[in-house]
Amino acid sequence: MAPIVASGAPSLRDVLAGSVDAVLGRSNALGLPPRRRVVVLVVDGLGWEALAARVGHARTLSAGDRRRIATGAPTTTAAALATLATGVGPGVHGVVAYAALDPARDLVVNQLHGFDPPTAAADRPGLPDGWQRAATQFERAVAEGLAAPGVGPRHYATSGFTREVLRGSTWVGARSIEDRLPAAIGALRAAGRGVAYCYVPELDMAAHRAGWSSEDWTSLLERVDGAVRDAVADLRSGETLLVTADHGMVDVPASAHVVLDDLGLLADVRRLAGEPRLLHVHLSPGADDAAERWAAALGAAADVRTRRQAIDDGWFGTEVDPVVAPRIGDLLVASRGNAAFYATADAPARGMVGQHGAWTPAERFVPLVRFDG
Repeated sequence: MAPIVASGAPSLRDVLAGSVDAVLGRSNALGLPPRRRVVVLVVDGLGWEALAARVGHARTLSAGDRRRIATGAPTTTAAALATLATGVGPGVHGVVAYAALDPARDLVVNQLHGFDPPTAAADRPGLPDGWQRAATQFERAVAEGLAAPGVGPRHYATSGFTREVLRGSTWVGARSIEDRLPAAIGALRAAGRGVAYCYVPELDMAAHRAGWSSEDWTSLLERVDGAVRDAVADLRSGETLLVTADHGMVDVPASAHVVLDDLGLLADVRRLAGEPRLLHVHLSPGADDAAERWAAALGAAADVRTRRQAIDDGWFGTEVDPVVAPRIGDLLVASRGNAAFYATADAPARGMVGQHGAWTPAERFVPLVRFDG
């Protein structure tokens, strides 16, 4: 398998860090000139391949200075946004999956909701303090005297994920897609200099519900493109808008569902984490032949790696902290095509159409589109 991120190539981890550098007048991985204000618009789930397939519905995005970048690993929102926010890989910041094992308690915790205060429900335990281990680019920007607003749906202002992963940003609530870029640009102009993070989750939600090739997803893409068009027309000298995404999408038909229980693969599983297209399998003691058995049972549908192999192959970045390593599965099972893996036939996630998490080009590569004022 090719490296997750090509050596020397800009990737998602460079986008916010490079933007801060540009506002500070420093050289950066993105090649941006000195800027007064940069807005980074993250369109959740907008893959490079999906955008290329819908260019007629996204004429502004298609006409911008556009290049393909890699998201890093894994291609899931919690990990990717943490990588964007911190400028380091999951092996350092510690958010390694959609749902990851907390080794100290032997509990699998959802990484999007786990930063919220724990609930009484067994499926909603909280994450321990310090789980996200890296300083953020927002903190760096504020320390340098820059503004660092974050703009998105209002209810994200009080989320634990915003508090821990987007630490240092000042949240500005904006209900609609059309409201968010003006809010971000306005906040930066009021402050003078800075970098804004602007988030659009709606396309990802539509893809999970109906697929990225659905009319709903395409209609939302048109709205994003219209919002970008209006923002570009309003850009002033010294301002830059960057549009990117955390991951792409694969539509998974029911015929591509693989039920692990039917294959007899759950006997040695202590905890199952990750997500359907990238499983983190935590094994019971003594399951020494598990990698071979899983690889034989899944065949061409999956790449199966031990934790050591996945780390050596750079799945979680160039560095993995010893504290973070036990959060990674004993086995990693990544879909090669459009398959998704479920523990049992009644798994609730089988209702999702659009999915992500693995290393296929459709999931792994996203656009980085630049517009300068």
